[in-house]
Amino acid sequence: MIRSADIREWRDQEVVDPKQHRIGMFEAVYVDTATDEPAMATVRTGLPGRRRLVFVPLDDAVVGPGYVKVSHARGQVRTAPSIGMDDVLPAEQEEQIFQHYGLTYRPGAGGERRLARR
Repeated sequence: MIRSADIREWRDQEVVDPKQHRIGMFEAVYVDTATDEPAMATVRTGLPGRRRLVFVPLDDAVVGPGYVKVSHARGQVRTAPSIGMDDVLPAEQEEQIFQHYGLTYRPGAGGERRLARR
């Protein structure tokens, strides 16, 4: 199980895919609001002046010396829904992120958000 305290230490680590292809730099953690467990991360990608944050699930993430390996291929992560470097994830965009990775999206019982940044 991934602990939130551990993930905070991953910030600015290189994020790689299962074949060790570089995706970008680890930026932030989003937890599942129902469980308060880490669910997604944002990864900084792009060239200076055109950087953006893409979302990637943290299921089966592995930490190594200086990197975080996610279980999704670089191409899939780089085409995932994204936000600007200073933007906040709009609630209506959450479902698109889950669909991009073939994951089931279920908002909270009262329709509340599924993801919250920590």
